Amino acid sequence: MTAGNSIADPAISIDRLTVRFGAQSARPVLAVDDVSLQIAQGEFVSLVGPSGCGKTTILNLLTGLLAEPWQGQVHLMGQVPAPGNPALSYMLARDCLFPWRTALQNASYGMELRKVDPALRDSRARDLLARVGLGDFMDKYPKALSHGMRQRCALARTFALDAPVLLMDEPFGALDAQTKLQLEDLLLGLWSEHRRTVVFVTHDLAEAVAMSDRVVVMCPRPGRILADVRIDLERPRSIRALQQDRRFHEIYSHIWGLLESGVANDEK
Repeated sequence: MTAGNSIADPAISIDRLTVRFGAQSARPVLAVDDVSLQIAQGEFVSLVGPSGCGKTTILNLLTGLLAEPWQGQVHLMGQVPAPGNPALSYMLARDCLFPWRTALQNASYGMELRKVDPALRDSRARDLLARVGLGDFMDKYPKALSHGMRQRCALARTFALDAPVLLMDEPFGALDAQTKLQLEDLLLGLWSEHRRTVVFVTHDLAEAVAMSDRVVVMCPRPGRILADVRIDLERPRSIRALQQDRRFHEIYSHIWGLLESGVANDEK
């Protein structure tokens, strides 16, 4: 179940990436060590591993916003990462909605920054808010929305940008189990329709297996790739139906074993 790492014309290409925090200090921290990874256009790839293994560092580097020096070669849609890249959008664990803007205005905000035609951004934001179940809440402010509803708005805002690459850093990690399942299904539906390239960071292994084409397993710091596992579950997928799927549980157990072995080796 180990995936190959040679892809023609990848959306994301990382070759021998090394990142040290506090490189000029007396005790620099090696966060990511010699990581190589290629992700095909339209592929859904999850990064899993213990806290502090470099998953979010990789996402931040892809945005071009990482302040720390790094070594290696990194390309996103053929370009070196740079701030403000219109080829990507980034969804965080927190919804980061502006409290003074309505759900519709928040969903439109990214398009506003990118100077999308007002009529188009209004139409696209309305359509996506309806798709994520907020059709009756477009004029509501974040204080009137539940946590799950705010994440739905953030998901609509992310997809509204129409960027070919989506970076997602534990976007559903703080939600209750039922809301989380609903948003996972929503994301899979939107991804299946638009086929964006997704790099998804999560601590929930079941979520990673259920949603991904590949799951990249990382070791404790310094972050290295322990395994790259292809998920051979048929698509389209239902998150709920997979709970009864024998193959889903086999893959889950295999990756769980890899994670345990990585932690055990680190403790020796």
